[in-house]
This record gives sequence, structure tokens and C-alpha cells, in this order.
Amino acid sequence: MNDLERRLAEDRALRDAALGLFKADLAFLRIDLREKGLGARLADRLGQGTSEMVDDAVDYAEANTGKVAAGVAAIVLWFARGPILDLLAGLFGEETEPGDDERRSEAD
Repeated sequence: MNDLERRLAEDRALRDAALGLFKADLAFLRIDLREKGLGARLADRLGQGTSEMVDDAVDYAEANTGKVAAGVAAIVLWFARGPILDLLAGLFGEETEPGDDERRSEAD
């Protein structure tokens, strides 16, 4: 047997071993999918990803409490801007009409 025939035999043996490994992996995958369906597997993966994202958000909030508090305060002030402006107008003696909030928000 010359060198070329020996290499061909080795390559065929490697190919057959790889094919056997692939078929075994495919069989394990089919068994695993029969036991737990694709939908359940996808739901588990999404749940795990969501859990990791929440953990990251909590870690960020703990590390940056000042920034998170400022963001929450800005959101609260944004939603409460109408009553706050009415209160300031009342303090400075300006009279507002009931429809001023709607006109003010349309002008923004």
C-alpha cells in the first residue's frame, strides 16, 4: 500500500467516525425534542434571558442609585407638569381657565 492509499484509508476512517458522531448527536437531539418540545424549550430560554436581563438591571440600579433616582424624578415631574404649573400660576396670582392644560399641551 503506497502513501496515497494509506492517506485515503485514514481520511475515510475519519469521515466515517465524523458521520457516526453526527448521527449519534442527531439521535440524542431527536430524543431530547420528543421529551421536551420546541415551544417549551423556547419558553425556558426566553425566561432565562429575561431573568438575566432583570438581574443586570437590578445590578445597574444598585450601582447607580443617583442616576436612577434622577430618572424617576424626571418622569414623575413630566407626568405631573400640568398640576405643578397650575400650582405655580396660582401662587403667582395668574388665573387659569379649565381648558388651559389642553391648549398648553397642544402648543408643546
